[in-house]
Amino acid sequence: MAWKQTPLLLLVYMVTTCTGRDRTELLNVCMDAKHHKTKPGPEDKLHDQVLRQCGSDGRVIDGRVGVCSPWKRNACCSVNTSQELHKDNSRLYNFNWDHCGKMAPACKRHFIQDTCLYECSPNLGPWIQQVDQRWRRERFLDVPLCKEDCQEWWEDCRTSFTCKRDWHKGWDWTSGINKCPDAASCSAFQDYFPTPASLCEGLWSHSYKLSNYSRGSGRCIQMWFDSTQGNPNEEVAKFYASLMTSGAVSHAVVLLVPSLAPVLSLWLLGRGQASL
Repeated sequence: MAWKQTPLLLLVYMVTTCTGRDRTELLNVCMDAKHHKTKPGPEDKLHDQVLRQCGSDGRVIDGRVGVCSPWKRNACCSVNTSQELHKDNSRLYNFNWDHCGKMAPACKRHFIQDTCLYECSPNLGPWIQQVDQRWRRERFLDVPLCKEDCQEWWEDCRTSFTCKRDWHKGWDWTSGINKCPDAASCSAFQDYFPTPASLCEGLWSHSYKLSNYSRGSGRCIQMWFDSTQGNPNEEVAKFYASLMTSGAVSHAVVLLVPSLAPVLSLWLLGRGQASL
C-alpha cells in the first residue's frame, strides 16, 4: 500500500510551490524568452541542409537534418533564429562552443539540436517555470529527455573538450563571448561529465532530466524527430499536462518526478474506480 501513498506525500510536500503557468496554458505554447515568438505557428522556410558526420563509434551520421526543420509546421522560433543558431559564431547569445578547441562535428550536432528544441518547441509547457533573469522570464526545468538522446549526446561528446560542468553560469564574458574562467582547465567532456546523466542534467542547470523511457514511448521528449511522421513530443506534453489538469497532481510534482508518471496514472485510475 506504500506506493499508493507516495503521490499524496509528494503533493503535501510540494503544496507551497509556485507554478510557472496556468494549467490551461500547458499545450502549444512558447516560453517568454529572448528569441521566442509570442505564439507558435508555421515556419515554412525552416529548410533542410545536408550534414555528413561521423559519431564517436565510427558510424556515419548522414541525412537531411534541417535548420530546425522538424518544427517547420509549428514553431516557436523564427527562420532567422534557426539559421543563426547553426553558425559557429552565433549572435543569438555570443556563445562559443569551441571554448576549449574545436568541438567534434558529431558532438556539435547534439548542441545544435538541443538549441533547436529550446528555441522552437511548442511542447514544453508542462516544464516551463518562471525565472528572474535579464534575458528571459521563463525557462524549462527537468524535461524528461529520452534515454537514447542523452546516451548518444554523451557518447559523441566524450572526446571533445570543455572547462565547466554548468554552462549556464560562471563564464568570463569580458571579451563579449564566453571564455573559460582563470581557475578552470580544459579537459575531455568525460572528465567533467562521467555519465550521460551528469551531462544532460548538469549542463544547463537541470533543464533536462534523464528519462528511463525510450523514443516513441510517449513518455519522454525527443530532441530530434522526422516531422513527416508527426511530432512525437505533442503526445508527451499532453500526457504530463493531463496529470496536472486532473486536479490531483501539481506542476511541481511533474517537474521533479517524471519517472513517477506510471505510478501517478495508476493512482488516478484507482481514485476514479473508487468513486464509481
